[in-house]
Amino acid sequence: MNLASPHLIVDMAQETFTYEGEFQLESGETLSGFQLTYTAQGHLTSSKDNVIWVIHALTGDANVNQWWPGLIGEDQFFDPTRHYIICANLLGSCYGSTSPLSTNPKTGKAYYYDFPSLTTRDMANALDLLRAHLGINQINTLIGGSLGGQVGLEWAYLLQEKVKYTIILASNAKASPWIIGFNESQRMAISADQTWGRREKDAGKKGLEAARAIAMLTYRHPENFAERQSDSEGTLDHFRASTYLNYQGKKLADRFNAYSYWVLTKAMDSHDLGRGRENVAHALARIPSKVLAIGVDKDLLFLKEESQYVANKVSRGTYREIQSTYGHDAFLIEYGQLNYILTSFYLENNE
Repeated sequence: MNLASPHLIVDMAQETFTYEGEFQLESGETLSGFQLTYTAQGHLTSSKDNVIWVIHALTGDANVNQWWPGLIGEDQFFDPTRHYIICANLLGSCYGSTSPLSTNPKTGKAYYYDFPSLTTRDMANALDLLRAHLGINQINTLIGGSLGGQVGLEWAYLLQEKVKYTIILASNAKASPWIIGFNESQRMAISADQTWGRREKDAGKKGLEAARAIAMLTYRHPENFAERQSDSEGTLDHFRASTYLNYQGKKLADRFNAYSYWVLTKAMDSHDLGRGRENVAHALARIPSKVLAIGVDKDLLFLKEESQYVANKVSRGTYREIQSTYGHDAFLIEYGQLNYILTSFYLENNE
């Protein structure tokens, strides 16, 4: 992307946006205000045409350079010396934004199980309030993967001509029964934890470990497990795959919480771009931005056909594919292919 160089570069700092009004949710419930934690790096050009807005996946946060280092950062494809890069922690997540662990202003106590249901549309509406607060009238590129891609499509529909390019990675326009089924199995694991139901911060922590193990099986492909988690002949117990899943489960449970995981997976299940808009195809056709939908050939969770459907149904769509045994996680790992795909896309669109 050959956007004009901005003025000075500032270090990425975490900020908090506070919305003090009543926030109406699709469920009919409301939030009495909310906060979104976000990061911004770089400076706007004089024409304000260099905004890159990143939307994180399920357990991501606003520190985009940390979880997408091969794509975002100095000397990377999206570079703060040329772009103004924003990433906000989604509503409901536990990394500084309003979540089930936040204080309910009506009770003075943490929400916990009383936190209202969220949808991807609610999350997009919250991001749009942040955009307006920042005085950003035009987004050059909106990019997100998985849950972030779902929110991105909802927001692209809402933004209309305010966004030029929408890039959706390993995502879809409506949650499939397959995805909902996997998410429900993870919530079943959380609810089976004997601490779930207690009004305390770490409730469901062991259940979250099991939920993450289930999730990891959907994020990777069997070939990847065969390549990386195979055991020597004669192994009877303590298999590498077992150790790996236990490690991943504990790793997530130590940095995340079961309440937010529950809320965010429910939001993922709710995703339906066509709700209240005739149908999914009709809603996709009304997105005016140029859309790049990137699928992964061995993604077992968000099937590549779902990305192809998005590209085929929007008015100006392009489909590209990552080939990788990393499966769904490939969009967070395969930087060489991603850089090639993005470079080609922008060249084709004269950027």
